[in-house]
Amino acid sequence: MSVLVFAELENGQVKKSSIEAIYYGALVAKATQSTAKVLAIGASNSDTLSQLGNWGASEVLWLQETWDSAQIAAYAHALADAVAQEQSAFVIVAKSVLGDAVAASVAAKHKAALATNVVALPDHAAGVTVKRSIYTGKAFATVKLHTAVKVLSIKKNAVTPEANAGVAEVKHWQPSSNAANTGIKLVATHKASSTVALPEADLVVSAGRGLKGPENWGIVEDLAKALGAATACSKPVSDLNWRPHHEHVGQTGLKVAPNLYIACGISGAIQHLAGVNSSKVIVVINKDPEAPFFKAADYGIVGDVFEVLPRLTKALQ
Repeated sequence: MSVLVFAELENGQVKKSSIEAIYYGALVAKATQSTAKVLAIGASNSDTLSQLGNWGASEVLWLQETWDSAQIAAYAHALADAVAQEQSAFVIVAKSVLGDAVAASVAAKHKAALATNVVALPDHAAGVTVKRSIYTGKAFATVKLHTAVKVLSIKKNAVTPEANAGVAEVKHWQPSSNAANTGIKLVATHKASSTVALPEADLVVSAGRGLKGPENWGIVEDLAKALGAATACSKPVSDLNWRPHHEHVGQTGLKVAPNLYIACGISGAIQHLAGVNSSKVIVVINKDPEAPFFKAADYGIVGDVFEVLPRLTKALQ
C-alpha cells in the first residue's frame, strides 16, 4: 500500500501547489506507516524529480508524455492506472483546474470517496475523517471516508512544506494501455502571458474600477513588479475589457489563496470576497472608509490609490 501524489509540471518544474501536495502526502504516509510516491507526467529531468525527496517522496513514477492540460482524460487514465499498480490507499492532488477534474475521474474509476478543498491532515482516530472548506471558505465540514481508496484534493496553503535532505528514486513509468487514446483532439491552446501564474502566486496585486481606466494600470503593474507578484482584477474590470478575463478573481472567476493579497480600489462585493478569502493576509487600499472590503482586511489604508501605490512601490524599490 502507498500514498500516491499527482504532481503537475510546468516548464520542466514541479508546481508549488504540487510540492505542497507531495509534502501533505508524505505526512499521510508517515501517519499510515506507508510510503509516499509521486506520479509526474511531462517534460522534466531526473535531477529535478529526484529532489522531490526533499519533500518526503520516496519514489517518482515519471511518464514522459507532453500532454496539454486540456487532455484531462489522458491524465486521469494514467493516474487511475498508477493507483491500481501501486495499490494506493490515498491519492493526493493539488486543487487546480486540472487537479480537480483528474481527481473526480480517478475517484469514479476506482469507486473511491472524493474530498475536495481539504484544509487539514486526515484524522485516523476513528476511521478516516478530513476537514473541508465549504461555502467559498465561509465554513468547514468534517467528512468521513469509508472506501478502500480515498482521493483528496488539497487546497493551497493547507500545509507549509518543510524541506528535509532526501533523494527520491526516479523510475520511468508507462501505463498498462495507451492513455492518450481518448478520442479527444486538441485544436489550439491559448495561454496567459503574465510572468507570474495567478493560481500559483504567493503574492497578488489586484485592482478594481477605482483605477478609473485601463490607461492607469501601470501603477498596479509597477507595484506587482516590485513585489514579484501576479496581477489580478475584479469582475467589472474584466467585463469592461480593461484587463484580460484570465485575471478575473472572484466567485465566477479564479479562486486564489496567496500569502498576501493587495486589493486596490476594489469595494469588496461578496462575489469578489468569495475568490480571495482564503488569502493568508489581505491588504485593502481604498479612499472610501466605508468600503465593505475593510471588514475582511487584515490591514487597511484609507487613501487614494493614485497617491498610495506609487509611494508604496518607491519604498519597496
